[in-house]
Amino acid sequence: MKKLSRILFILIALLLLIWLSAPTHLRRAVIHGHVNIDDYKIFDNRMIHTGQPIPWQTDSQYNSRLIDTASLSEFKSYGTTSFLVVQNNKILHEEYWDGTSDTTHSNSFSVAKSIVSLLIGCLLEEGKIKSLEQPVSDFLPEFKNTSGYILTIKDLLTMSSGIEWDEMYSSLFSETTKAYYGNQLSEQVLSLKVTEEPGKKFNYQSCDAQILGLIVGKASGKTVSAYASERLWKPLGAEQEAFWSLDRKDGVEKTYCCFNSTARDFARIGQMVLDSGRYNNVQIVPKTYIAETTSPATFLRDENNDSCYYYGYQFWLTNHKGHQVIYARGILGQYIFIVPSLNAVIVRLGTSRSKEYLNHTPKDAYVYLDAAFRLLMTEKTE
Repeated sequence: MKKLSRILFILIALLLLIWLSAPTHLRRAVIHGHVNIDDYKIFDNRMIHTGQPIPWQTDSQYNSRLIDTASLSEFKSYGTTSFLVVQNNKILHEEYWDGTSDTTHSNSFSVAKSIVSLLIGCLLEEGKIKSLEQPVSDFLPEFKNTSGYILTIKDLLTMSSGIEWDEMYSSLFSETTKAYYGNQLSEQVLSLKVTEEPGKKFNYQSCDAQILGLIVGKASGKTVSAYASERLWKPLGAEQEAFWSLDRKDGVEKTYCCFNSTARDFARIGQMVLDSGRYNNVQIVPKTYIAETTSPATFLRDENNDSCYYYGYQFWLTNHKGHQVIYARGILGQYIFIVPSLNAVIVRLGTSRSKEYLNHTPKDAYVYLDAAFRLLMTEKTE
Protein backbone atom coordinates (compact mmCIF):
# COMPACT_ATOMS: atom_id res chain seq x y z
CA MET A 1 0.00 0.00 0.00
CA LYS A 2 2.84 2.39 0.88
CA LYS A 3 4.53 1.56 -2.42
CA LEU A 4 1.34 2.36 -4.36
CA SER A 5 0.91 5.65 -2.51
CA ARG A 6 4.51 6.57 -3.27
CA ILE A 7 3.98 5.84 -6.98
CA LEU A 8 0.79 7.93 -7.04
CA PHE A 9 2.59 10.78 -5.28
CA ILE A 10 5.41 10.68 -7.84
CA LEU A 11 2.93 10.61 -10.72
CA ILE A 12 1.01 13.56 -9.32
CA ALA A 13 4.24 15.45 -8.72
CA LEU A 14 5.37 14.77 -12.29
CA LEU A 15 2.04 15.89 -13.73
CA LEU A 16 2.16 19.04 -11.63
CA LEU A 17 5.69 19.75 -12.80
CA ILE A 18 4.69 19.24 -16.45
CA TRP A 19 1.67 21.50 -15.95
CA LEU A 20 3.66 24.29 -14.33
CA SER A 21 6.40 24.11 -16.95
CA ALA A 22 3.96 24.13 -19.89
CA PRO A 23 3.73 27.36 -21.93
CA THR A 24 1.10 29.85 -20.78
CA HIS A 25 -1.02 29.44 -23.90
CA LEU A 26 -1.25 25.66 -23.47
CA ARG A 27 -2.39 25.94 -19.87
CA ARG A 28 -4.97 28.60 -20.74
CA ALA A 29 -6.23 26.59 -23.71
CA VAL A 30 -6.73 23.51 -21.53
CA ILE A 31 -8.48 25.51 -18.80
CA HIS A 32 -10.84 27.43 -21.07
CA GLY A 33 -11.41 24.88 -23.82
CA HIS A 34 -13.31 26.09 -26.87
CA VAL A 35 -13.44 29.78 -27.74
CA ASN A 36 -16.59 31.64 -26.70
CA ILE A 37 -18.31 34.90 -27.59
CA ASP A 38 -17.73 36.27 -24.09
CA ASP A 39 -14.02 35.43 -23.90
CA TYR A 40 -13.21 39.09 -23.30
CA LYS A 41 -14.04 38.27 -19.68
CA ILE A 42 -10.99 36.00 -19.41
CA PHE A 43 -8.54 38.40 -21.07
CA ASP A 44 -7.13 41.80 -20.30
CA ASN A 45 -8.83 44.40 -22.48
CA ARG A 46 -8.38 47.95 -23.68
CA MET A 47 -11.48 50.11 -23.97
CA ILE A 48 -12.52 51.77 -27.22
CA HIS A 49 -14.21 54.91 -25.96
CA THR A 50 -17.24 56.44 -27.59
CA GLY A 51 -18.05 60.12 -27.80
CA GLN A 52 -21.50 61.62 -28.29
CA PRO A 53 -23.82 58.69 -29.06
CA ILE A 54 -26.00 58.91 -32.15
CA PRO A 55 -29.05 56.72 -31.42
CA TRP A 56 -30.40 54.61 -34.27
CA GLN A 57 -33.74 55.59 -35.73
CA THR A 58 -36.27 52.81 -36.14
CA ASP A 59 -38.29 52.21 -39.28
CA SER A 60 -42.04 52.81 -39.24
CA GLN A 61 -42.38 49.04 -39.79
CA TYR A 62 -39.94 48.23 -36.95
CA ASN A 63 -40.40 44.57 -35.88
CA SER A 64 -43.78 44.40 -37.58
CA ARG A 65 -42.63 41.53 -39.79
CA LEU A 66 -41.73 38.20 -38.22
CA ILE A 67 -38.84 35.91 -39.06
CA ASP A 68 -40.34 32.84 -40.73
CA THR A 69 -40.55 29.62 -38.73
CA ALA A 70 -38.10 27.65 -40.89
CA SER A 71 -35.45 30.34 -40.53
CA LEU A 72 -35.99 30.59 -36.79
CA SER A 73 -35.38 26.86 -36.48
CA GLU A 74 -32.05 27.23 -38.27
CA PHE A 75 -31.21 30.32 -36.24
CA LYS A 76 -31.65 28.22 -33.11
CA SER A 77 -29.58 25.31 -34.45
CA TYR A 78 -26.61 27.68 -34.93
CA GLY A 79 -27.01 29.36 -31.53
CA THR A 80 -28.03 32.77 -32.83
CA THR A 81 -27.99 35.42 -30.10
CA SER A 82 -28.60 38.60 -32.14
CA PHE A 83 -30.16 39.39 -35.51
CA LEU A 84 -30.52 42.95 -36.74
CA VAL A 85 -31.62 44.36 -40.09
CA VAL A 86 -31.06 47.99 -41.09
CA GLN A 87 -32.51 49.53 -44.24
CA ASN A 88 -32.29 53.14 -45.36
CA ASN A 89 -30.26 53.90 -42.23
CA LYS A 90 -33.07 52.78 -39.91
CA ILE A 91 -33.50 49.61 -37.89
CA LEU A 92 -36.20 47.53 -39.52
CA HIS A 93 -35.91 44.44 -37.35
CA GLU A 94 -33.94 43.23 -34.32
CA GLU A 95 -34.23 40.21 -32.07
CA TYR A 96 -32.15 38.79 -29.26
CA TRP A 97 -32.04 35.33 -27.68
CA ASP A 98 -30.41 33.49 -24.76
CA GLY A 99 -30.60 36.42 -22.38
CA THR A 100 -28.80 38.88 -24.66
CA SER A 101 -29.95 42.38 -25.59
CA ASP A 102 -28.95 45.45 -27.60
CA THR A 103 -26.34 46.24 -24.94
CA THR A 104 -24.74 42.77 -24.79
CA HIS A 105 -21.12 42.63 -25.92
CA SER A 106 -19.93 39.78 -28.11
CA ASN A 107 -16.54 38.85 -29.46
CA SER A 108 -16.55 39.44 -33.21
CA PHE A 109 -13.55 37.17 -33.83
CA SER A 110 -12.32 37.74 -37.40
CA VAL A 111 -14.71 40.62 -38.00
CA ALA A 112 -11.89 42.49 -36.25
CA LYS A 113 -9.77 41.98 -39.37
CA SER A 114 -12.20 44.11 -41.36
CA ILE A 115 -12.06 46.81 -38.69
CA VAL A 116 -8.26 46.87 -38.91
CA SER A 117 -8.53 47.29 -42.66
CA LEU A 118 -10.67 50.40 -42.12
CA LEU A 119 -8.04 51.81 -39.78
CA ILE A 120 -5.42 51.33 -42.50
CA GLY A 121 -7.64 53.46 -44.75
CA CYS A 122 -7.71 56.20 -42.12
CA LEU A 123 -3.92 56.17 -41.88
CA LEU A 124 -3.66 56.48 -45.65
CA GLU A 125 -5.86 59.55 -45.56
CA GLU A 126 -3.67 61.11 -42.87
CA GLY A 127 -0.52 60.40 -44.87
CA LYS A 128 0.89 58.27 -42.07
CA ILE A 129 0.93 55.44 -44.58
CA LYS A 130 2.17 56.67 -47.96
CA SER A 131 0.62 53.91 -50.06
CA LEU A 132 -0.48 50.31 -49.82
CA GLU A 133 2.69 49.37 -51.69
CA GLN A 134 4.77 50.65 -48.79
CA PRO A 135 7.01 47.92 -47.32
CA VAL A 136 6.15 46.50 -43.92
CA SER A 137 9.79 47.05 -42.95
CA ASP A 138 9.21 50.83 -43.00
CA PHE A 139 7.11 50.36 -39.86
CA LEU A 140 8.45 47.12 -38.42
CA PRO A 141 12.19 46.92 -39.16
CA GLU A 142 12.42 44.04 -36.70
CA PHE A 143 10.39 41.88 -39.10
CA LYS A 144 13.42 40.56 -40.96
CA ASN A 145 12.71 37.01 -42.13
CA THR A 146 11.48 37.93 -45.62
CA SER A 147 13.74 35.63 -47.67
CA GLY A 148 14.73 38.58 -49.82
CA TYR A 149 11.14 39.45 -50.76
CA ILE A 150 9.54 42.86 -50.19
CA LEU A 151 6.40 42.40 -48.13
CA THR A 152 3.91 45.25 -48.52
CA ILE A 153 0.84 46.43 -46.63
CA LYS A 154 -1.30 45.40 -49.60
CA ASP A 155 0.06 41.85 -49.35
CA LEU A 156 -1.18 41.70 -45.77
CA LEU A 157 -4.57 43.22 -46.59
CA THR A 158 -5.19 40.67 -49.33
CA MET A 159 -3.97 37.68 -47.32
CA SER A 160 -1.15 37.05 -49.75
CA SER A 161 1.87 37.59 -47.51
CA GLY A 162 3.54 34.25 -48.19
CA ILE A 163 4.24 33.94 -44.46
CA GLU A 164 4.55 30.47 -42.97
CA TRP A 165 1.72 30.09 -40.43
CA ASP A 166 -0.48 27.30 -39.06
CA GLU A 167 -4.10 28.53 -39.26
CA MET A 168 -5.50 25.61 -37.23
CA TYR A 169 -8.23 26.18 -34.65
CA SER A 170 -8.62 22.73 -33.14
CA SER A 171 -4.99 22.03 -32.22
CA LEU A 172 -3.46 22.98 -28.88
CA PHE A 173 -0.11 23.38 -30.62
CA SER A 174 -1.01 25.58 -33.58
CA GLU A 175 0.20 29.15 -34.09
CA THR A 176 -3.41 30.36 -33.86
CA THR A 177 -3.96 28.76 -30.45
CA LYS A 178 -0.69 30.27 -29.23
CA ALA A 179 -1.78 33.69 -30.53
CA TYR A 180 -5.21 33.48 -28.90
CA TYR A 181 -4.15 32.25 -25.45
CA GLY A 182 -0.52 33.37 -25.36
CA ASN A 183 0.98 36.53 -23.90
CA GLN A 184 3.78 37.36 -26.38
CA LEU A 185 1.87 38.11 -29.55
CA SER A 186 4.20 40.74 -31.01
CA GLU A 187 7.21 38.53 -30.48
CA GLN A 188 5.37 35.61 -32.04
CA VAL A 189 4.40 37.30 -35.31
CA LEU A 190 7.62 39.27 -35.69
CA SER A 191 9.59 36.02 -35.66
CA LEU A 192 7.61 34.52 -38.56
CA LYS A 193 9.17 33.83 -41.94
CA VAL A 194 8.11 34.71 -45.47
CA THR A 195 8.55 31.45 -47.37
CA GLU A 196 6.68 32.23 -50.63
CA GLU A 197 6.68 35.29 -52.87
CA PRO A 198 4.13 37.78 -51.52
CA GLY A 199 1.31 39.17 -53.64
CA LYS A 200 0.76 35.99 -55.64
CA LYS A 201 -1.35 33.50 -53.68
CA PHE A 202 -4.38 34.04 -51.45
CA ASN A 203 -3.93 32.16 -48.20
CA TYR A 204 -6.19 33.19 -45.32
CA GLN A 205 -4.21 33.47 -42.10
CA SER A 206 -4.57 35.48 -38.94
CA CYS A 207 -0.94 36.58 -38.72
CA ASP A 208 -1.45 38.98 -41.63
CA ALA A 209 -4.10 40.93 -39.72
CA GLN A 210 -2.03 40.89 -36.55
CA ILE A 211 0.94 42.43 -38.35
CA LEU A 212 -1.40 45.05 -39.79
CA GLY A 213 -2.40 45.86 -36.21
CA LEU A 214 1.24 46.41 -35.26
CA ILE A 215 1.55 48.75 -38.24
CA VAL A 216 -1.53 50.69 -37.10
CA GLY A 217 0.13 51.15 -33.71
CA LYS A 218 3.46 52.27 -35.16
CA ALA A 219 2.00 54.57 -37.83
CA SER A 220 -0.54 56.24 -35.54
CA GLY A 221 1.76 56.50 -32.53
CA LYS A 222 -1.12 55.27 -30.38
CA THR A 223 -2.57 52.03 -29.18
CA VAL A 224 -4.85 50.44 -31.76
CA SER A 225 -7.80 50.93 -29.39
CA ALA A 226 -7.09 54.63 -28.92
CA TYR A 227 -6.79 55.12 -32.66
CA ALA A 228 -9.98 53.12 -33.28
CA SER A 229 -11.79 55.28 -30.74
CA GLU A 230 -10.61 58.49 -32.38
CA ARG A 231 -11.11 57.52 -36.03
CA LEU A 232 -14.04 55.08 -35.87
CA TRP A 233 -15.95 54.72 -32.64
CA LYS A 234 -16.47 58.40 -31.83
CA PRO A 235 -17.31 59.51 -35.40
CA LEU A 236 -19.69 56.56 -35.72
CA GLY A 237 -21.61 57.74 -32.65
CA ALA A 238 -21.34 54.31 -31.04
CA GLU A 239 -23.70 53.94 -28.09
CA GLN A 240 -21.56 51.49 -26.11
CA GLU A 241 -17.87 51.41 -25.29
CA ALA A 242 -16.17 48.49 -27.01
CA PHE A 243 -13.38 46.25 -25.75
CA TRP A 244 -10.34 44.97 -27.60
CA SER A 245 -8.74 41.97 -25.92
CA LEU A 246 -4.99 42.07 -25.31
CA ASP A 247 -2.31 39.41 -25.17
CA ARG A 248 -1.46 40.55 -21.63
CA LYS A 249 -1.96 43.49 -19.30
CA ASP A 250 -0.81 46.67 -21.08
CA GLY A 251 0.05 44.49 -24.07
CA VAL A 252 -1.03 44.63 -27.72
CA GLU A 253 -4.49 44.21 -29.18
CA LYS A 254 -5.32 40.89 -30.82
CA THR A 255 -6.17 42.60 -34.07
CA TYR A 256 -6.86 39.38 -35.94
CA CYS A 257 -9.78 38.81 -33.59
CA CYS A 258 -11.25 39.90 -30.30
CA PHE A 259 -13.02 43.21 -30.94
CA ASN A 260 -16.02 43.08 -28.62
CA SER A 261 -19.15 45.14 -29.16
CA THR A 262 -22.94 45.04 -29.61
CA ALA A 263 -25.08 44.20 -32.62
CA ARG A 264 -26.28 47.79 -32.94
CA ASP A 265 -22.77 49.22 -32.90
CA PHE A 266 -21.43 46.58 -35.29
CA ALA A 267 -24.20 47.69 -37.66
CA ARG A 268 -22.68 51.18 -37.71
CA ILE A 269 -19.56 49.75 -39.31
CA GLY A 270 -21.68 48.14 -41.99
CA GLN A 271 -23.63 51.34 -42.55
CA MET A 272 -20.43 53.32 -42.99
CA VAL A 273 -19.11 50.85 -45.57
CA LEU A 274 -22.49 50.90 -47.33
CA ASP A 275 -22.27 54.71 -47.52
CA SER A 276 -18.76 54.63 -49.03
CA GLY A 277 -16.99 55.54 -45.79
CA ARG A 278 -19.44 58.24 -44.61
CA TYR A 279 -21.53 58.28 -41.46
CA ASN A 280 -23.77 61.06 -40.20
CA ASN A 281 -22.55 63.23 -43.12
CA VAL A 282 -18.91 62.85 -42.06
CA GLN A 283 -16.37 61.10 -44.31
CA ILE A 284 -14.65 58.73 -41.88
CA VAL A 285 -12.76 56.42 -44.27
CA PRO A 286 -11.81 57.60 -47.79
CA LYS A 287 -14.35 56.69 -50.45
CA THR A 288 -11.65 55.43 -52.79
CA TYR A 289 -10.28 53.12 -50.10
CA ILE A 290 -13.73 51.65 -49.38
CA ALA A 291 -14.11 50.94 -53.10
CA GLU A 292 -10.75 49.14 -53.17
CA THR A 293 -11.45 47.30 -49.92
CA THR A 294 -14.71 45.86 -51.19
CA SER A 295 -13.41 44.86 -54.63
CA PRO A 296 -12.15 41.31 -55.21
CA ALA A 297 -8.39 40.73 -55.38
CA THR A 298 -8.74 38.85 -58.66
CA PHE A 299 -5.04 39.23 -59.41
CA LEU A 300 -4.43 36.54 -56.78
CA ARG A 301 -4.80 32.77 -57.13
CA ASP A 302 -6.02 30.54 -54.32
CA GLU A 303 -5.01 27.01 -53.35
CA ASN A 304 -7.13 25.63 -56.21
CA ASN A 305 -5.48 28.03 -58.67
CA ASP A 306 -8.78 29.87 -59.04
CA SER A 307 -9.07 33.65 -59.18
CA CYS A 308 -9.71 35.22 -55.77
CA TYR A 309 -13.12 36.67 -56.63
CA TYR A 310 -14.41 36.40 -53.07
CA TYR A 311 -12.01 38.52 -50.98
CA GLY A 312 -10.88 42.15 -50.94
CA TYR A 313 -8.94 43.95 -48.22
CA GLN A 314 -9.98 41.88 -45.18
CA PHE A 315 -13.61 41.83 -46.40
CA TRP A 316 -15.41 38.85 -47.97
CA LEU A 317 -17.62 39.01 -51.06
CA THR A 318 -20.43 36.85 -52.40
CA ASN A 319 -23.53 37.05 -54.59
CA HIS A 320 -26.87 35.76 -53.41
CA LYS A 321 -30.14 35.80 -55.33
CA GLY A 322 -29.00 38.61 -57.55
CA HIS A 323 -27.61 40.75 -54.75
CA GLN A 324 -23.91 41.50 -54.36
CA VAL A 325 -23.00 41.09 -50.68
CA ILE A 326 -19.95 42.50 -48.92
CA TYR A 327 -19.38 41.05 -45.49
CA ALA A 328 -17.14 40.62 -42.48
CA ARG A 329 -17.23 37.28 -40.66
CA GLY A 330 -16.07 35.57 -37.49
CA ILE A 331 -15.48 31.92 -36.67
CA LEU A 332 -18.61 31.43 -34.55
CA GLY A 333 -20.94 32.98 -37.10
CA GLN A 334 -20.38 36.66 -36.45
CA TYR A 335 -21.45 38.55 -39.57
CA ILE A 336 -21.85 42.11 -40.80
CA PHE A 337 -23.51 41.90 -44.23
CA ILE A 338 -23.69 44.93 -46.52
CA VAL A 339 -26.19 44.69 -49.40
CA PRO A 340 -25.90 47.84 -51.56
CA SER A 341 -28.77 46.92 -53.92
CA LEU A 342 -31.17 46.92 -50.95
CA ASN A 343 -29.49 49.76 -49.07
CA ALA A 344 -29.33 47.32 -46.17
CA VAL A 345 -27.04 46.12 -43.40
CA ILE A 346 -27.56 42.83 -41.57
CA VAL A 347 -25.81 41.79 -38.36
CA ARG A 348 -25.89 38.28 -36.96
CA LEU A 349 -24.12 37.21 -33.75
CA GLY A 350 -24.09 33.75 -32.22
CA THR A 351 -22.16 30.75 -31.02
CA SER A 352 -21.59 28.58 -34.10
CA ARG A 353 -21.59 28.47 -37.88
CA SER A 354 -21.80 25.86 -40.62
CA LYS A 355 -18.74 23.80 -41.45
CA GLU A 356 -19.92 23.58 -45.06
CA TYR A 357 -19.13 26.25 -47.64
CA LEU A 358 -20.77 27.44 -50.83
CA ASN A 359 -18.77 29.82 -53.03
CA HIS A 360 -16.25 30.21 -50.18
CA THR A 361 -19.03 31.34 -47.84
CA PRO A 362 -20.26 29.32 -44.82
CA LYS A 363 -23.71 27.95 -45.71
CA ASP A 364 -25.36 29.40 -42.63
CA ALA A 365 -24.65 32.91 -43.99
CA TYR A 366 -27.29 32.30 -46.64
CA VAL A 367 -29.82 31.40 -43.93
CA TYR A 368 -29.47 34.90 -42.45
CA LEU A 369 -29.47 36.57 -45.84
CA ASP A 370 -32.64 34.73 -46.88
CA ALA A 371 -34.37 35.64 -43.64
CA ALA A 372 -33.36 39.27 -44.04
CA PHE A 373 -34.45 39.39 -47.68
CA ARG A 374 -37.89 38.16 -46.65
CA LEU A 375 -38.11 40.80 -43.95
CA LEU A 376 -37.11 43.40 -46.51
CA MET A 377 -39.89 42.06 -48.74
CA THR A 378 -37.59 42.12 -51.74
CA GLU A 379 -36.59 38.50 -52.13
CA LYS A 380 -35.70 37.55 -55.70
CA THR A 381 -35.96 34.15 -57.26
CA GLU A 382 -32.73 32.40 -58.06
